[in-house]
Amino acid sequence: MPKLRLLLGDDHTLVRHGLRKILEEQREWEVVSEVGDGREAVREAVAHKPDVAIIDVAMPLLNGIDATQQIVRRVPDTRVLMLSMHADEAYVMRALQAGATGYMVKDAAGKELLTAVEAVAAGRRYFSPALERLVQDDQGGRNSVAGFADRYETLSTREREIFQLIAEARSNKEVAALLDISPATVETHRARILQKLDVHNIAEVVLYAVRRGIIS
Repeated sequence: MPKLRLLLGDDHTLVRHGLRKILEEQREWEVVSEVGDGREAVREAVAHKPDVAIIDVAMPLLNGIDATQQIVRRVPDTRVLMLSMHADEAYVMRALQAGATGYMVKDAAGKELLTAVEAVAAGRRYFSPALERLVQDDQGGRNSVAGFADRYETLSTREREIFQLIAEARSNKEVAALLDISPATVETHRARILQKLDVHNIAEVVLYAVRRGIIS
C-alpha cells in the first residue's frame, strides 16, 4: 500500500519540525516537502502533488488561504488542511471558500492533527471541535460563505499576491523580482488595488491586511 504523501507549510521552522515529527511517527505517512512561505507551498504542491497539504493561514509572500485557492485549482487531487491560531467564523468561512477540506486550530493536541489528516485524506471535512457548531450552521444555510465577501474578493489572483507583498513593505522593484514582472506592471496593479479596496496609502494597506488576517 503506497504511503500517504504530505506537504507541510508553516513559516516557523521549529513549529514545522515539530509537526513533521508527529506526522512521520505514522510509518505509512511521508512528508514529501516542507515549506516556509505560501508561494513555495504552491510550487511544491504542483511539483510533488501530495495527497494532503497542511498549510498555515499566516504565511509570508502569499497567505495560506490564497495559497490554498491556487493549490486546489492547480492540483485538484490534493486536499488541504488549514492550520490557524484563529478560531473564528470569518477565517473558517474564507478557508471553505478557498477550497480547504479541513480547518484546525494550532493549539490542538498532536493526536487531533493525526485525526484531521486521516479525515481529510479520506475526503471528509474536518474541523476542530470548537468550530463544529460554526460549520453546522453554515451547512444549514445561515452562514453562507458568500456572506463574508468583501472588497478583497474582487481582487484577481495576481492582485492578491501583489497586495500582500505591498503590505509586507516590499518595494515595487522587490515585488517585480519575486513575480517576474516589470516594476511598471507592479505600479499599474498597485494603483488598481488601492482603487478596488478604497485605501489611499501604505498605512491603510497594512491596516487592511492586518484586519483581514493576511499579515500579523
